[in-house]
Amino acid sequence: MTPDSHSFVSSLLASRMRFRRFLEASEGLNLVLLWAAISGLMVGLVGGAFRWLTSATLNGRVRWLASLPQGPELVASVLLSSGMVALGFYLMRRFAPDTSGSGIPQIEGWLAGFFPLFWWRVLPVKFLAGILTLGSGMVMGREGPTIQMGGAIGQMVSSWFQASTEQARVLVAACAGAGLATAFNAPLAGIVFVFEEMRPTFQNRLRAYQAVTIACITATIGLQLLLGKGPTIELAQFGAPPLSSLWVFVLLGLACGAIGYGFNRLLVWSLNCFATLHGLPLRLTGLGVGGFIGLVSWLYPPATNSGENLVLWAFDTVEPIHTLLLLCSLRFALTLLCYGSGAPGGIFAPLLSIATLFSLGLGQLTINSLPGLLLPPEVLAIAGMGAFVAATIQSPLTAILLTTEITSNYQLILPIMVSCSAATLIAHGLGSRPIYTVLLERQLAKAGIAVPTPKTQNGAIDL
Repeated sequence: MTPDSHSFVSSLLASRMRFRRFLEASEGLNLVLLWAAISGLMVGLVGGAFRWLTSATLNGRVRWLASLPQGPELVASVLLSSGMVALGFYLMRRFAPDTSGSGIPQIEGWLAGFFPLFWWRVLPVKFLAGILTLGSGMVMGREGPTIQMGGAIGQMVSSWFQASTEQARVLVAACAGAGLATAFNAPLAGIVFVFEEMRPTFQNRLRAYQAVTIACITATIGLQLLLGKGPTIELAQFGAPPLSSLWVFVLLGLACGAIGYGFNRLLVWSLNCFATLHGLPLRLTGLGVGGFIGLVSWLYPPATNSGENLVLWAFDTVEPIHTLLLLCSLRFALTLLCYGSGAPGGIFAPLLSIATLFSLGLGQLTINSLPGLLLPPEVLAIAGMGAFVAATIQSPLTAILLTTEITSNYQLILPIMVSCSAATLIAHGLGSRPIYTVLLERQLAKAGIAVPTPKTQNGAIDL
């Protein structure tokens, strides 16, 4: 064989080998993307049903209590909320202790190889217990349960198709992002959340990114098929503020960053306080916390529930500054109580309501002090939502996209970015760390697993 012929044959064999690898990669890619589309749609349908049933349970409870005389209404409110929360706690502790809290640290721990994920018990228990606790008026959000249920659905689908370990990891991460997309009808935030907050490592990052994107798309489609289109919180649309007012958003971000730092520390403190309970006090946690929430909801309804309706109420009702700040402080404390108890539920939605109340109060104060600024307080409130979330989870891109998508105020993207950046910087400067990283480390320590040394500059575990 001549040298030219030998070179030609070698080139041909190499080309065939590359083509075969391309076909194998394409087949694997298409399968993962197909599975991501299927599981994402399931997340959207399950998450949409969870959202509808939670709202229906909460509204049905409110309507039934309103039909009672004042005296019996108080007793019924306390007994009903305590019974619902106690039943939710029983389901969680008896059948799936890993459904406590938001469930996000558990998903991150599974992706990092620390914890198991038993989808057959996580999915039904989180669904039922979440409806009970959120429907009782607890100051918690549905996004945490939806994210954990999404991850469970991803593992369930991977078991159906006998996916490899790596494919299962991709599907769990993709469906966790789809869970956030479903909770707030925010597909872009769901995509970014996986890679900015969870930070999983994959053998093929491009394939994982595509799977996450497709899962968030199909999840949003499933959600909208059930509940319709439109933003989660339908607020007025505001134009972009003048560039000369951006310094106000810097100050807002700094204030939200400082509050976010305090919130993270107090949240861990609350969890530690409840962790000291044993025996009868531990078993009565659901009754006690639920009964107290029932009492507060009878005394002052705006102080309870997840907070989305409160955001609308705050925007539509002109309240004095002291009322807004007092209600903000009350919801701040109730969020610490509810999440610290270990009840199934998230903190995103309560953070949004706390930020709204605080930012509206600050906005009114700014207008009173600088009447020539011509900056509506509602604009500050929208930017404050993103800033508080960014300071708490230390994921500014997720906070920026989440705020713009849930309010549909895309013209405010620049002030939202300014506030979120400032909040993240001041929270980091004060020594705050991402709350879900801290919660994951706390669970690792509780399980006797050595906490990995942080590898990223912001102090988060590089998962």
